Amino acid sequence: MKPMEKPKQLNDLTLLDRFLFASVMEDEETLELALSIIMGEEVHLRQPNQVEKEFRTMPWLRSVRLDVYNVDDKDRLYDAEVQERNTGNLAKRSRFYQALIDSTLLPPGRGVSFNQLPASYLIMIMPFDLWGCGKYRYTFKTQCEEVPGLYLEDGVTRIFLNTRGTDDGEVSPELAELLHYIEDSSDETAKRCKSGRIQKLHQRVREVRASEEFGVKYMQAWEEKIYERMEGKEEGLAEGREEGRELGEQRISALTRRLLEAGRYDDLERAAQDPACREALCREFGL
Repeated sequence: MKPMEKPKQLNDLTLLDRFLFASVMEDEETLELALSIIMGEEVHLRQPNQVEKEFRTMPWLRSVRLDVYNVDDKDRLYDAEVQERNTGNLAKRSRFYQALIDSTLLPPGRGVSFNQLPASYLIMIMPFDLWGCGKYRYTFKTQCEEVPGLYLEDGVTRIFLNTRGTDDGEVSPELAELLHYIEDSSDETAKRCKSGRIQKLHQRVREVRASEEFGVKYMQAWEEKIYERMEGKEEGLAEGREEGRELGEQRISALTRRLLEAGRYDDLERAAQDPACREALCREFGL
C-alpha cells in the first residue's frame, strides 16, 4: 500500500487538484469562460454543470467519474478533466471515457439513428507533456492514413492540454495564460495574467477557498478517500451481518475524522494497513 499523503490546505490547492477544479467549475459562468478560451470561441452552456458525474453501463461493470460535464447551445458535449500525475494510460483512458459517454447518449431501439450522436470534446489538462513535442495543445481526430486530410467525421475530438508547453506561437496568449494559471492558481500568477476572463476565474477560486461550505466538503472528501482504503478490512462485531457492516463503517468514519482533526497522519496510514492498529486506535478514542 502506498504511503498516505498528508492533506493539503484548501488554500494551497491549484486547479490541477480534482476537488478544487470541480468545485470552481461547478459554476456555469466559470466553466463557460474556461471552455471559451480553450475552444477559441464563445461557448454558451445550456444546462447546469454536472461535476463528479458517474458513468456505468451495468452495475457490475467498471464506472468512471467525470470531473466536469455539460452540453452547449450547439449540442456539443464537453468532458473536462484534470490529471496531476502521468499514470501511463491516459490515451487508453480517454478511449474508455469516450466509449462510456457515447453508450449513454442514444435511447434504446432499432429505429434510433446514430447520426443523433452529438459532437463530443474530451479535454484533459496536465502538468506534463505526454508526447514531448513542447506543445501546449494536442488535438486528436480520427483521420485516414491513406488519404491525407480525409477525416472520419465521427464527431469525436480529444484535446490534451499541457500546462508546461514551450511553443507559445501556436496557441493564443490567453490559452497559455490559462494553462499557467491552472498549474499555479496563486494571486501572484493571476496578477501576471492580462486576460479579464482569467481574473474572473481567479475570483471564483478565491471564493471557493474562502467558503466554509467547500472547506467542509474538502475534509469530507479526504475522509471518504481514507475510508476507501480501510473498506473491507474492518471486521465489525458481526461479520457478514448488515448491522455489523454498518457499525464498522461508522467506526471507520469516526476514527478517520478524529485522526484528521488531530493531524495524526502517520496513524491514519497505519490504521489503513493494520487492523490491529486500527482497533487499538478505536479503543483509544472510545469508539
